[in-house]
Amino acid sequence: QVQLVESGGGLVQPGESLRLSCTASGFTFSNYAMSWYRQAPGKEREFVAVVTRTGAYTNYGDSMKGRFTISRDNAKSTVYLQMNSLEPEDTTVYYCEATNPITYANCWGQGTQVAVTS
Repeated sequence: QVQLVESGGGLVQPGESLRLSCTASGFTFSNYAMSWYRQAPGKEREFVAVVTRTGAYTNYGDSMKGRFTISRDNAKSTVYLQMNSLEPEDTTVYYCEATNPITYANCWGQGTQVAVTS
């Protein structure tokens, strides 16, 4: 069964940090690029970050550059999102996505909630 399970969300104060994790099962993790997106209710999905299959290349949404870092551990079938200097505007649900760059097959996790409030 193909599955992505996010964890690590929670409630923090502005300026604090969180690390999200997304663990994959049911497919060959190292064959997939991994991305993080976020989406608040009633709003469009927003690209957060992507990491290629080997981890050699990463890219970020404009508002995340310099604050967020995406990384992966293929041995653990897990992708991470380190989020520093969190702002109230970062409050929303974060989702990970796996995409095969050759077949374009993809899957999504169920999301993890992040809330930044004083």
